Amino acid sequence: MKTNSYNGLLYNDGNFSHVTDMLAIEESLSIAINEEPFTVTMRTPGHELELVQGLLFTEGVYRQRLNTDQLQINSNGLKGFITSLNLVLPQENLLKDFASSRNIISASSCGLCGRTSFEETLSTNTINDDAKIDPRILEYMFAKMSEAQLDFRSSGGTHAAAAFSIDGEMIAIFEDIGRHNAVDKVIGSLVLQQTLPKAKCITVSGRVSYEIVNKVQAAGIPVLAAVSAPSSMAVENAVAAGMTLIAFCRSKKLTVYAHPERILQTEFILNNK
Repeated sequence: MKTNSYNGLLYNDGNFSHVTDMLAIEESLSIAINEEPFTVTMRTPGHELELVQGLLFTEGVYRQRLNTDQLQINSNGLKGFITSLNLVLPQENLLKDFASSRNIISASSCGLCGRTSFEETLSTNTINDDAKIDPRILEYMFAKMSEAQLDFRSSGGTHAAAAFSIDGEMIAIFEDIGRHNAVDKVIGSLVLQQTLPKAKCITVSGRVSYEIVNKVQAAGIPVLAAVSAPSSMAVENAVAAGMTLIAFCRSKKLTVYAHPERILQTEFILNNK
């Protein structure tokens, strides 16, 4: 588990008391490509290969499968976590001028931080997958993801993302202090395990921002479902991308904001509106 215990003072109804809480760990990770600095991201330590695979894949920097031989650990922090790594990648397979696409720290709450222009984040991938998903299975998917959120259960401070097949099989699940990192780890795992074609739905805890839609779009996954609200740009981008976007998935309810034709039982409503 990626949590540590910290002492604090709890104020409750006029009284203070000493408490010890488990908090999610946040550490920096400096990433270089062929010894050229690429980005520094704030993340929950662990699964570095999945994280960088997903990050490079969804940003179009490097779309090939990585292997452990390509990942060089440059330094470990005082707590034993990896703090700096270098990826050795064939130059011919890299996005041209990749190093100029990021130039500052990417915070745990912001996957787009450090990008030099908004336009460079746009994915041009249009999703044409004709998969159909039963809305009743989404409750099962979120229950499965929740069961696996051990760090959240301990600290209350992490986000989660999971990938599912069309029939509800959970293919990958990751937690991270940053929701975009959790998505990168899931997509990176799918690429590494060569199970990306099997993934038809990504579920995420919390809200859905533009950047999450863009990452799932880059992976070509047709359905994105979230516990909380989407942003306006998330909906607009999902519509343009051909992605089914579902939000407020809780208490046997959900709202479909984009491409409801992939949801079973909506055909009658769509044909009679």
